[in-house]
Amino acid sequence: MQDRDTEFGEFLESRAVVMRRTAYLLCGGDWHRAEDLVQTTLTKIYVAWSRIRRDGSVDAYSHKIMVRAAIDESRRAYRRREAVVGDVPELETRPGAGVEDAVDVRRALAQLPAGQRAVVVLRYWEDLSVAETAAALGKSEGTIKSQSAKGLASMRRLLSPSSGDRTEAGEP
Repeated sequence: MQDRDTEFGEFLESRAVVMRRTAYLLCGGDWHRAEDLVQTTLTKIYVAWSRIRRDGSVDAYSHKIMVRAAIDESRRAYRRREAVVGDVPELETRPGAGVEDAVDVRRALAQLPAGQRAVVVLRYWEDLSVAETAAALGKSEGTIKSQSAKGLASMRRLLSPSSGDRTEAGEP
């Protein structure tokens, strides 16, 4: 039987990149906040490692912790009225997709309310089912379906060529 630190290290090696990318999307495209979110999530996972490893629910627990921490942080940031500034980081995009398209999608995603953003990221980025997303967020499947539909509708509106929101998001 492996010891706790070895098992946790193996988990970390297998999931760190995915967690970082998910956190980036949950944080509205802010790498610094994403790094903080991943660290918060990993700390909580490590503390609960024996229990969640035994239950076999490491991924579900990590999704739930990350989303809750992201929502909590967005609420705190809103109260502090922080403004995110800085350069757009280098982006990894799929072949055939323009960098401008990826930036637009990430900006639109950042404009969604935290709850809708969490649902859209888990459903369409993490490719979780409705049931898995509901379990990760502690919501009903109906709520997940509703938030998915609203989030996608908002994304379509924000990404439409006639949308005035693009200029508000920093587009010239």
